[in-house]
Amino acid sequence: MSAQNQRPKKKKKTNNFLVQGSILAAAGILVRIIGMVYRIPMQNKIGSAAMGIYSSAYYIYNIMLLLSSYSLPLAVSKMVSARVALEQHKNAYRIFKSSLFFSLISGGIACLLTFFGADFFASKVLNEPGASYAIQVLAPTIFVMAFLGTLRGYFQGLGTMMPTAVSQVLEQIVNAGVSIVAAFLLFDIGMDRDIDKGTKIYANAYGAAGGTIGTAAGALIAFLFCILIFLMYRRVLRRQMRRDNTVMLESYGNIARVLTATIIPVIISGTVYNISSLIDNSIYGFYMKSTGESAYYMANWGVYSGQYYLLINVPIAISNALASSMLPALTRTVAEGKKGEILRKVNMTIRFSMLVAIPAAVGLTVLGYPIVSLLFRQDTRLGGDLLFLGSLAVVFFSLSTITNGILQGINRMKTPVINAMISLALHVGILAVLLYGLDMGIYGVVIANLFFGLTMCIFNSVSITKYLHYRQEVKKTFLLPFLASAIMGGLAYGTYYLLNMFTKSNSIACVAAVLVAVMVYFVLLLLFRCVSEKELRSMPMGGRVSRIAKKLHLL
Repeated sequence: MSAQNQRPKKKKKTNNFLVQGSILAAAGILVRIIGMVYRIPMQNKIGSAAMGIYSSAYYIYNIMLLLSSYSLPLAVSKMVSARVALEQHKNAYRIFKSSLFFSLISGGIACLLTFFGADFFASKVLNEPGASYAIQVLAPTIFVMAFLGTLRGYFQGLGTMMPTAVSQVLEQIVNAGVSIVAAFLLFDIGMDRDIDKGTKIYANAYGAAGGTIGTAAGALIAFLFCILIFLMYRRVLRRQMRRDNTVMLESYGNIARVLTATIIPVIISGTVYNISSLIDNSIYGFYMKSTGESAYYMANWGVYSGQYYLLINVPIAISNALASSMLPALTRTVAEGKKGEILRKVNMTIRFSMLVAIPAAVGLTVLGYPIVSLLFRQDTRLGGDLLFLGSLAVVFFSLSTITNGILQGINRMKTPVINAMISLALHVGILAVLLYGLDMGIYGVVIANLFFGLTMCIFNSVSITKYLHYRQEVKKTFLLPFLASAIMGGLAYGTYYLLNMFTKSNSIACVAAVLVAVMVYFVLLLLFRCVSEKELRSMPMGGRVSRIAKKLHLL
């Protein structure tokens, strides 16, 4: 009888893990799509150079966010989920309160450093003085994001991704609307000032700063939403704490030490992992200056960040979401000492990530030029070239993100740090050779970026094998999805080529090719048995999809 009761409970936990991951993944995709959509009119209005400044300012913002609070959701969710697994709700709440205090200190310091150091970062690090306006606008956002990260991490630790997912979508919607309006208005103001002064700097600088105003507005709205959800949850929290019979309450001093010990490796790992873009930006800027082509520096970087990087990050968002949702679930399983369940979660997460990343990489490779031409008006040839060359980064960065989360979830916090540092050192060396030795320009940045993702995958995979004695399943995770993606890519390109030839419309041909690609890949996944009916049903709306598949004799 007990065995029968345990099976549904175990299945429910597994399904809940998939559903929560899928919710966050869906929100992540929607957020990336909104981010892509609003940047298209921005880039078409303010141009590649202004978008280059906008993206460069964001690198500084992201690094300061990483150093101050970006790791808080991960660290808080990890610590809270471990206490919740033991039904220590009072200690979980103490962790939350300690994290809020940490947010106040770290977020405040980072905000002040960013605001008053904007000129230094813009001129000395980015080699673009015009970025200082955008950096200063982003500074207060760091303070808000510190508290927002703590709230999101607390909810994730409790096992629900819904507040994080909804707040992310809400944040991006507000961000999109405000950014477009502010960028358009300030760009025009900057152009008028350039005409009055006979300069060519204010339009780009003001346009980039306008785009960052939306980030601050979106973060504030998301923060207020999470506060509202927390206030609504307080009644449940009080009831849980009344039932909590924990005798030994953790001291705030001990919590602070554990929190710091958890956060620091994540900060270092995340910073090393993400600082590569800032280093690429800086090295490429000085390289362009040394070749006497500084005038093309921000325009090329705007295409790289505003077209290539923007598009490959849409599918990578799924891996980020899966890693975020997996961490508390994996931490809880580690705390319960269930070795078999740990291996199943690892396998499931990697497989789910690759089922999306591999076809996305193939699709962006074969349809890169049409997609860029459909979305953007400027520099589409260069954007298409970069996508064709570097779409494989989707697979590498998706896998490295997932494996980072796995290592953190099994309490190997230092391992991703060491792996990231080694990969970064190799990356910088490769980039220097490609730029200064082979004179490959912005294409060298793409290749070096690919190499960084690949080395992270290799090092992390070796570490997971070492610590978990985990053996990666290859056929259903890599080989069959790649075969299905290759067939999908050929049919999608053929569809685009024929329709474009007859209709002379890139838009019609491109949209039709994407739809064909999605349908063909889904059918092939089922025909090749990459996904079982049980796995399909465990996903959101999986029951309905499986019924349709059965009617089509695909299952």
